Amino acid sequence: MEVNTICVYCASSSKVAPIYNEIAFELGATLAQENITVVTGAGGIGLMRQVEDGALENGGKAIGIIPQFMVDQKWHHTGLTELHITESMHERKQMMANLSDAVIALPGGCGTMEELCEIITWKQLGLYLNPIVILNIDGYYDSLIAQLDKAVEEHFMGEIHKNIWSVATTPAEAVEIIRNSPRWDATVRKYAAL
Repeated sequence: MEVNTICVYCASSSKVAPIYNEIAFELGATLAQENITVVTGAGGIGLMRQVEDGALENGGKAIGIIPQFMVDQKWHHTGLTELHITESMHERKQMMANLSDAVIALPGGCGTMEELCEIITWKQLGLYLNPIVILNIDGYYDSLIAQLDKAVEEHFMGEIHKNIWSVATTPAEAVEIIRNSPRWDATVRKYAAL
């Protein structure tokens, strides 16, 4: 599929292990080299900053979406290609999804996992039809992936829903998966109620 923009969910923490920052920067650089614009939550620290800088320092574009209260705290990256300021977190997440041809989730805390689970839910309901890739660095998401598998095993989700997300271990693999993923069929929403 044609991919022009990828939304990246990730942590804003600056205290994580170096490997996470390195891969986040590599992801931004990889997307820039593939001529793919990065869409993020516009954070000025942590993995979000690394993804944005990885793209910008390699000739790419980075679009940030952030609510006003975070701008008031000066939590945003001030050197992005575009900065969109929203009134709420909900508006932020909707705009990030609307602007993206795919989603990649890097490691993160509750905010990142909430975004990931929400976009999986939207896809399950046929509201988001694009690829979703979990970038499982150093086994970070092993437990969450096991929990998703458990949800299917226990019939809280259907077997077909395992096709909603894919798992990659490197930025290059994530991009390759996205490029080779078919657009999700919105009629799958009929399987949402089991």
